[in-house]
Amino acid sequence: MPLDLSKYLGLFVSEAGEHLAQLGAELVRLEGAGREGVAVGELVDGLFRHAHSVKGMAASMELDGIAALAHRAEDLVDPFRRRRLAPDADSVDVLLAAVDGLSALVARAGRGEKADADPALLVRVEAAAARARGESQRPASLPAMRGEGDETRVHDPLPHRGRGQGEGAAPALHRVEVEVEVAGACPVPSVRGFLVVKKLARLGTLARTAPGEEDLRAGRLPGRRLALTLETAEPLSEVERALSQISDLSRVEVHEAAEVAPSAPPAAGTPPAPAVPAPAAAEDADRTVRVRVALLDSFLDAVGELILATSRLREIGRALPQEHRPALDEGVDRLHATVKDLRDKVMAVRLTPLSLLTERLPRSARDLARRLGKQVEVEVCGAEIEIDRALLDDLADPLTHLLRNAVDHGLESPPDRLRAGKSATGRVLVTARRERDRVLLELADDGRGMDPARLRAAAVARGALAAAAAERLTDGEALQLACLPGVSTAHEVTELSGRGVGLDAVKRSVEAVGGALEIDSALGRGTRFLLRLPLTVAVQPVLLVRVAGEVLALPIAKVHGAAEVALAALETSGGAPVLAYDGALVPVHDLGALLGFGGARPAPCSVVVADAEGGQVGFAVDALLGQQEAVLKPLARPFDRVPGLSAVTVLASGRPVFVLDVARLTAA
Repeated sequence: MPLDLSKYLGLFVSEAGEHLAQLGAELVRLEGAGREGVAVGELVDGLFRHAHSVKGMAASMELDGIAALAHRAEDLVDPFRRRRLAPDADSVDVLLAAVDGLSALVARAGRGEKADADPALLVRVEAAAARARGESQRPASLPAMRGEGDETRVHDPLPHRGRGQGEGAAPALHRVEVEVEVAGACPVPSVRGFLVVKKLARLGTLARTAPGEEDLRAGRLPGRRLALTLETAEPLSEVERALSQISDLSRVEVHEAAEVAPSAPPAAGTPPAPAVPAPAAAEDADRTVRVRVALLDSFLDAVGELILATSRLREIGRALPQEHRPALDEGVDRLHATVKDLRDKVMAVRLTPLSLLTERLPRSARDLARRLGKQVEVEVCGAEIEIDRALLDDLADPLTHLLRNAVDHGLESPPDRLRAGKSATGRVLVTARRERDRVLLELADDGRGMDPARLRAAAVARGALAAAAAERLTDGEALQLACLPGVSTAHEVTELSGRGVGLDAVKRSVEAVGGALEIDSALGRGTRFLLRLPLTVAVQPVLLVRVAGEVLALPIAKVHGAAEVALAALETSGGAPVLAYDGALVPVHDLGALLGFGGARPAPCSVVVADAEGGQVGFAVDALLGQQEAVLKPLARPFDRVPGLSAVTVLASGRPVFVLDVARLTAA
């Protein structure tokens, strides 16, 4: 019965994607290590393992186009692995192109499309491998890939089997006993067992497998252990090397058995030896599963509905007679505690290491620096910090903008850096750390820094600020002008930068998820961007306010404080009321008027001071209703097109409440 490979396609796409991401990241690390004279042997070995793993998995899935390109990438790494040297910059360029090509092919395979490698890319990688081996002529075409374990090389005139025996000599066979155990983290151990069988079958004749191939095809691998007897002419080292290139094997044992003469295939019906079961407790402790993000999102939505239903039950219970309320309150309290625990567990599952986002940064910086004729080194600290997966998706573009800004605007060219007494290689440091319920993500460079005077002049020239107002800004406040649309200090417009777009989009994206962007810079020493982010965007604390009979919510992360004042008694500036708050004058806006509700505010009224575009502002409201945890839901049409709204939540009474986009409310 043929093995149904389609059910393993999702696993292949996921694992191949992880190997390719690691391959690209380690190539950039390796290039920097070679430049600094650091030992590179282990890093080059890692490159080879990643390429070989992708080749083997693709071959086992019968994706010959992916396997062929991975094979050529492996051939390009191999000469550097043998010499324990880092690949040169041109070879790294070719390998990164191969990684990009493989990633595209894997994505196509995941969509069920044909994944044929680009012939021009195959020739390019093959030619680079020939140069790396020191061959002057183009190598002959490589053999077609048929499966995991095909180790044929174009520079090896003889096949592995019988090597050293002399032409026509009968190979001396010996029997090898092999035992392997699949790691507990591997979600489909039988597939790994099947790969072991295919790998060893190419080195000789399998006299015994336990469990048998039919069991493996059916997905059965008791105890995650596989025992085999192989009759081969290859040395033990070759068997061990072949097995070492299969991922997710936690234990491999290979030893000699009695030497045998060349043998015929084993008789049909040979009973397999019983497999030794692994301890169940150890297996369960390491077991993991892959879960679709969409499923986690729907799970979180269901938990949010449970939270709302629990609050509704508590609200209804307040209307019951006093003698019936204690039993109901006790049950609702237990339900609330259980639902809260469930919510915390769902949120923990959604948390993802920042490394998923930061591991691509060194590659992006390296590619951009090569185009600009610069040298850059990216260091990442705290990538193990976990954050909501939804936030990672929203932060990918902003963080890439900041990195490109640092490499293009911030870092000087190597000659300029040397004249300034700096290293020719610029440095970008990405740091993440936890601070209570926030994640602080910082990107800093050691480049030329930002000039507050030039930013003031650019903002005035753009019409974003009056000259007198610009002069009153402190240097720290002037740096924030870089986030205004159209304000740029670039000397010239290029395809990469200088059009005044980028930082304004970064600021909006960060604030849209309840975060804040801070900028610090010193001329000649560099620039630091700090992103203050929530752990999750699904559940956030909000401040409830009443305006013209409507209940609205403001994110607590944007609120600085509140005061009770009479609007008529406030001083005015430019015809608008201002509130003296924390040593500064804050402009006050009527929130009802901004939203088109109309009506007069009571006297006195409450003023909420919050962060908005351009600095702090005050919002006059009828009353403050208190703070609560809100389960945020995205807006549906047409509400998603209304300026000043960001999400919707539901109160315990069942009343829907809009959450305001405070940062853009005054600009609406």
